[in-house]
Amino acid sequence: MNNFECESQNGETHISAVILDLDGTILNTEQTTKGVLGELLARYGKVLDREKEDQRLGMTFKESSVAVVKDYDLPITTDCFSEEITPMYQEKWVHAKALPGANRLIQHLYKHEVPFALASNSMRKNIDTKISHQKGWREYFSVILGSDQVKSGKPSPDLFLEAANKMGVDAVRCLVIEDSMVGVKAARAAGMKVVAVPSLQNAANQYYIADSVLHSLLEFRPKLWGLPPFEDWVGNALPIEPLYLKVWYSNGHLHQSADSGESALPDQVFGIYIGWAKFDTDEIFKVVTSIGWDRCCTCKRKIQIHLLDVSNEQICDGEAQIMLVGYIRELSNEENRVSDIEIPEEDKSVARASLDLPVFGHHTCFPFFPEASFEDDSADSDDNE
Repeated sequence: MNNFECESQNGETHISAVILDLDGTILNTEQTTKGVLGELLARYGKVLDREKEDQRLGMTFKESSVAVVKDYDLPITTDCFSEEITPMYQEKWVHAKALPGANRLIQHLYKHEVPFALASNSMRKNIDTKISHQKGWREYFSVILGSDQVKSGKPSPDLFLEAANKMGVDAVRCLVIEDSMVGVKAARAAGMKVVAVPSLQNAANQYYIADSVLHSLLEFRPKLWGLPPFEDWVGNALPIEPLYLKVWYSNGHLHQSADSGESALPDQVFGIYIGWAKFDTDEIFKVVTSIGWDRCCTCKRKIQIHLLDVSNEQICDGEAQIMLVGYIRELSNEENRVSDIEIPEEDKSVARASLDLPVFGHHTCFPFFPEASFEDDSADSDDNE
């Protein structure tokens, strides 16, 4: 028994093991491959129905393939569809990145010898391909399971029950972290606790059956589940793997540019972040950024970017590049409901002080934006295959 496996003060059982989903939970494969199905459908004169595809989130590949061929009346068999689209997906998987907080959580669990498994509705061979591009993941997980290794995939509880069995932990002592309703239902059916981190923001209100709903893994608090707490905050800010954003500066204000390609922010980026802004002059300035979601009508991202200690005269209108390197906190519900998210002076003060520290400042010494960073990451990934 691990030294943290015990009963909490209120009598609830503490968690002994963690089971993680893959796609959309710890890896942004869903964002990376977003245009693949539409590209294939276009070959057959069909147009992708985004609402219909969102409802398929979390399905096994086989179930999804059967549904796509039927729903779009494609003139091919399910096997042909699979053979045609799989290589298209594989080309994109190499570019998939760990979602915010994923590497932090994985390394934390591994360091503290908490049993943790990877249980995905993907086929095992596809799981192996995806995680081969993520440094250390193959070695970190004590158990890795795909839907083809059990009788039924999610929403059946089979995957999670088998993961618990292989880890030698009772199901009631397992915590599942999922992004889809299919996965949440499977965890509940297995009798496990479940934390949902929805990958579809417009469906976040549907996750009420989960024990907890978070916007991002950066909000996850292991201590609440009887697990060893994180100890990686530096003062009032948390160092994170860099996130990149292109913006446009005009009339003294920064405006979000359209997200595209590999520099697009994952949907799970939410809260107050700190970082650096670089302009055409090559000058680099401190920045604090608030990122939320407007769910009033269409689910649209809201971004407020504030340059610290900069006068308008110092900057010419034009494109700017933002590199976010630290996280301060999540937004409150009240803050997220307003149309324009104001950044409090307290957060600005934290940003100023934190960005003076080497752990946040050293990022400015490296290639600043994704073009160089993504190439370097891909090279590292190839070495791990």
